[in-house]
Amino acid sequence: MAVKIVTDSTSDIPASIAQALGITVVPMTLLFGQESFRDRVDISIEEFYRRLTQEDIAPTTTQPPPGVFTNVCQQILHNGDAVLAIVISSKLSGLYSSIINAFDTITGKEHFYVIDSKLTSLSLGLVVIEAARMAQNGAGLAEISSTVNSLIAKSNTVMAFDTLKYLAKGGRIGKAQCLLGSLLPVKPVLILKDGEITPLTRLRSMTTVSDYLFNQIAGLKKVSALGVGHATTPDTAYALLNRLAVFFPKEQMIHSPISPVLGVYAGPNVLSISYIEE
Repeated sequence: MAVKIVTDSTSDIPASIAQALGITVVPMTLLFGQESFRDRVDISIEEFYRRLTQEDIAPTTTQPPPGVFTNVCQQILHNGDAVLAIVISSKLSGLYSSIINAFDTITGKEHFYVIDSKLTSLSLGLVVIEAARMAQNGAGLAEISSTVNSLIAKSNTVMAFDTLKYLAKGGRIGKAQCLLGSLLPVKPVLILKDGEITPLTRLRSMTTVSDYLFNQIAGLKKVSALGVGHATTPDTAYALLNRLAVFFPKEQMIHSPISPVLGVYAGPNVLSISYIEE
């Protein structure tokens, strides 16, 4: 019995990689008023950030409609394969809870396992990619699940924000609340810790962000996976990716725009690194 990997669109996995590894990516939902869009499906990244910065309507997000995620998993089970679903942190979304609540309705659930990654963005994506590689090499559900839980403990995403106003407006600011109200024009740097957003430091300008993120990797002994994410500054992201090639093979690094669903909270100009420590 083969194992199929399923995740959500906040994993920021490039479509080409998802297709090559047989990863099923279920889109989260983005709302502009009464307009509903499937993340990365019904609205492009460019169009999303244009509307975010130019329109008065504040976008919101939600998990896929009830049953969409579990129906995808049910179809895979019906085809005779096992399913490992690895999803966004339960402290950032209700997706994990909704899957657990629907678990008893699934036929063949003994071959279905779901993991709360406590991650999002490319730190989630890097873990999912490793799981898919194991699945392609014939590993079983128990082995992959055990490895995924081990990788989660070694995974991090560090994100530098131009502003926290979108994170505060969206109600996902978490422990970074303490950074609001500063009279200084600082650029907050946040990290995912125990599944929620936690402040790491503050920088004076976005020009120092790349240096800071570069030094975050330089301070590690070794990484087994590395990715660079951005919202609206691809040139800055590519430049950082090229610099990081001294620590990790450039051809193995993942580069991806941050999904519109995450962009609702991150805003424009955000730059991030995600990595798995070896």
